[in-house]
Amino acid sequence: MKSSFLAALAGCVLFSLAGAASAHDYKLGAIAIGHPWARATVPGQSVGGGYLKLDNGGTADRLISASSPAAARVELHTHLVGADGVARMRPVAAIDLAPGASVELKPGGLHLMLIDLKQPLAVGAQVPVTLKFEHAGETTVELMVQAVTPDAAPATEMKHQH
Repeated sequence: MKSSFLAALAGCVLFSLAGAASAHDYKLGAIAIGHPWARATVPGQSVGGGYLKLDNGGTADRLISASSPAAARVELHTHLVGADGVARMRPVAAIDLAPGASVELKPGGLHLMLIDLKQPLAVGAQVPVTLKFEHAGETTVELMVQAVTPDAAPATEMKHQH
């Protein structure tokens, strides 16, 4: 009896952990949105970065905008290093998703820029962001706020420009 109870309990725990792991992935039609996250910010920091992976299992589409109640606006950005060696972030009009392709929004590359944050992004918080695609439509995901680690620090000087 005791071993049956323990086996059932272990099964429940494993089932709930599997659900929690997949709960942070989203789907909108043929577009899979994996592990949306943001870096924690410090008090007074007015911008934050959002990151995720987009897998397009269907026809061509484009991420055309994003918004969040946590910021005055959200822009789609890229990270470029100029001839002077200085890294700069620049807005992009859209992020193309070719059929069957994956695009990763990550530090040092394409990303979401949350501008004029209403409060700091605290470790463990969830930040709602609505993503708008040209064909697939809109969906809201939760960015899980994670601590900035030393290995995630930028290797070059960064300037934010519009």
